[in-house]
Amino acid sequence: MAVMTKGAIESGYDPDGVGREESSFRAWLLVGLLWVVACFNYLDRQLIITMGAPIKGELQIGDADFGLFSSLFLWIYGLLSPFSGFLADRFDRKRIIMGSLLVWSLVTWLTGYARTFAEMLTARALMGISEAFYIPAAVAMIVEFHSGRTRSRATGLHLSGAYAGAVLGGLGGWLAQNYGWRFGFQLFGLAGVAYTFLLLLALPRPRRRDFGPGLSGRPGEKVRLGATLKALLSSRSFLLLLLTNALVGASIWTIRNWLPMFFNSELRVDLARAGIYGTAFFNLAAFAGMLLAGWTADRWSQSNPRARSLVPAIGFCLAAPCLFGIGWAQSIPWILASIVMVGTSQGNLDSNLMPAVCNVVDSRFRASGYGLLNFVSTLTGGFMIYVGGRLKDAQVPFLTTFQVVAGLILLAGLTLFLVKPCRNDG
Repeated sequence: MAVMTKGAIESGYDPDGVGREESSFRAWLLVGLLWVVACFNYLDRQLIITMGAPIKGELQIGDADFGLFSSLFLWIYGLLSPFSGFLADRFDRKRIIMGSLLVWSLVTWLTGYARTFAEMLTARALMGISEAFYIPAAVAMIVEFHSGRTRSRATGLHLSGAYAGAVLGGLGGWLAQNYGWRFGFQLFGLAGVAYTFLLLLALPRPRRRDFGPGLSGRPGEKVRLGATLKALLSSRSFLLLLLTNALVGASIWTIRNWLPMFFNSELRVDLARAGIYGTAFFNLAAFAGMLLAGWTADRWSQSNPRARSLVPAIGFCLAAPCLFGIGWAQSIPWILASIVMVGTSQGNLDSNLMPAVCNVVDSRFRASGYGLLNFVSTLTGGFMIYVGGRLKDAQVPFLTTFQVVAGLILLAGLTLFLVKPCRNDG
């Protein structure tokens, strides 16, 4: 149980959020409002990968160059994530979130007007900058409002918006067939601008954060970059979370990026159905997995402090053989069932990653820690997406790539079993 000094209590500081008197309505309103932003953030990622054929045809590029759109986005997103997380620990998270959404909206709209490979690549780079500043600030803000009793559920519900956006993005193939590939970017870009103004009026602002005594800090002391890195990288359990995220990023980003083209090019499914098969089943499963895992971990953590890492560990160990087994699948329904298992396991991690961070790092460094996790995930993910495209250009099927990453998923699950909490998660 976290111990608070008299001065910390009077200042309103509570390292785990247990004593904060935020109303339940404001806490869940925050989750609801940010759910839409998370939806937008993942929408554009799926739009572009479900429109592979028309975009490649118009820009006259191959699979490797097309994969570079996602890789560059992820590399920039990942490289900036530790910096954006650090800023979210120091400054007003509401302003960071709104600025990120406004830039996202404008860049999405402009993507619909890209005419060359260089212009599209530039748009994806700018998108990586905008989205890097959202997630660390958003999840850190949510765990400020939600204690351990609702922390996994709140985090999972928020990130379920990302999978809702990914499912919605699965309509990209249908939009491309009926209205052209540019229309979807222009439409959703304008919708994001409108929502930014709504967020300005409705997004609640938490009370002033007065950082209490942490690993080495004094009440009211601002976090410093050196102290932040030292605290995070000296934690064995946090380093294990970093390794897990690197393995999961290399696996899941590869699967999500190439699934639509796998159905279209290797299973000969038409573009519209390939977009749905390659996005809807994985993301709907992840959506359900987040909600179920969030509820399970919140309940189990009352008796087992390792629940936040054990729930996704079990999920990955079950999903890995299912993914590897698609090489022997004789029908699309069996392949879709395997994809559902992988999606569910990813949802298990998403709902518990930030709560697991709360278990192993000082409360002042949560956004920074999440930013570092994003960094390693997207860096390895971007690398593997590009490798997958190069292998496909060399006539190595996506199926072979998926079976390789199944081994990485298994290793990620085994790594999570080694994570041990060192703090009360509230």
